[in-house]
Amino acid sequence: MRVGIAADHGGFDLKVYLITILSTAGYDFEDFGANELITGDDYPDYVIPMARAVALGEVTRGVAICGSGVGACIVSNKIAGVRAALITDTFSAHQGVEDDDMNVICLGGLVTGQALALELVRTFLDARFKGDERFRRRLTKMLKLECRDMP
Repeated sequence: MRVGIAADHGGFDLKVYLITILSTAGYDFEDFGANELITGDDYPDYVIPMARAVALGEVTRGVAICGSGVGACIVSNKIAGVRAALITDTFSAHQGVEDDDMNVICLGGLVTGQALALELVRTFLDARFKGDERFRRRLTKMLKLECRDMP
């Protein structure tokens, strides 16, 4: 599985940590930046290209990190085909994938500790969409909404 990851200054240290640990566990990351700690940078500059790569299938899933995770989540969900959520517990990390086909996990680099973030991302990456009829039906409704609201 190829995983896109992006973070601004608020998530930079957590991004580096996650790439280091999870790469040794066999996950393949494409790093969309930031490539260095720049305290005045803006999360959309990194998260938008990563989210677009998820939507286009260039990466299988994405990890978006900013200070709280909120902004990264909002901007990720502006990209058609992305289903992103701010995740703070392991149940939601797997349930979001299993039931809702979540493809981007958002984390708060200033509020989520390394150990929890690692557990959340592993849980997210290891989960699979169940594909039950009711879950596919719900996804279809979301896709129709995305298409209707496109300019």
